[in-house]
Amino acid sequence: MPTTPVVAYLRVSTSRQGRSGLGLEAQRENISRFAAAEGYEVISEYVEIETGKGADALERRPQLTAALNAARKSKGSVVVAKLDRLSRDVHFISGLMSHKVPFIVTELGADVDPFILHLYAALSEKERNLIAGRTKAALAVKKAQGKVLGGPKLPEAREAAQVVIKTNADRYAANVLPLIKDAQRAGANTLRDIADALNARGVATARGGRWHATSVKNVLERPTARKSQLGER
Repeated sequence: MPTTPVVAYLRVSTSRQGRSGLGLEAQRENISRFAAAEGYEVISEYVEIETGKGADALERRPQLTAALNAARKSKGSVVVAKLDRLSRDVHFISGLMSHKVPFIVTELGADVDPFILHLYAALSEKERNLIAGRTKAALAVKKAQGKVLGGPKLPEAREAAQVVIKTNADRYAANVLPLIKDAQRAGANTLRDIADALNARGVATARGGRWHATSVKNVLERPTARKSQLGER
């Protein structure tokens, strides 16, 4: 029995990965199990690592664009593990639908039609807006009660900022490490080879730039990367 081709799209964000609960490996395993159970063949995989706000724009998602093109060429679908791997914005989801490429969300099943995807996206966006509204209202109540709503003092703010920067850098290193390992398994033996492989896949550095040997070295030397490498031995 012939299998139906699908293109896997994986996405992680240093700012939102924890909210989703799905890292790269978890998404890959999820899609792989789903494809095997439903009779799909994953013909290619595209991985997006984005770190900043405003990523819900197709021109800022080169790997999603590539996945759309690959699916269109193969007359297949794009498959994701969760709807928020595409977006939490209903307008962005609607824009994707206009490309006439079917999307499959493994957590929703293989038979969910575009209307249901729009509905889930709208509910997700509504939930996000409600949370923001409740937070704003709570701050207003505290302010009315005379509580000071200022941030920490400058030294404390600097320390907090350094913790955030380090946490994001460690998380990004953990996200990109599977891609580095993939490049090594494919024959990338030097830091320069790995950098070239990441650039070829359209993966940006944590600052949104191109990879160089030094930036690969910095990732591999982070504690999270060393801990992962030790765990494989």
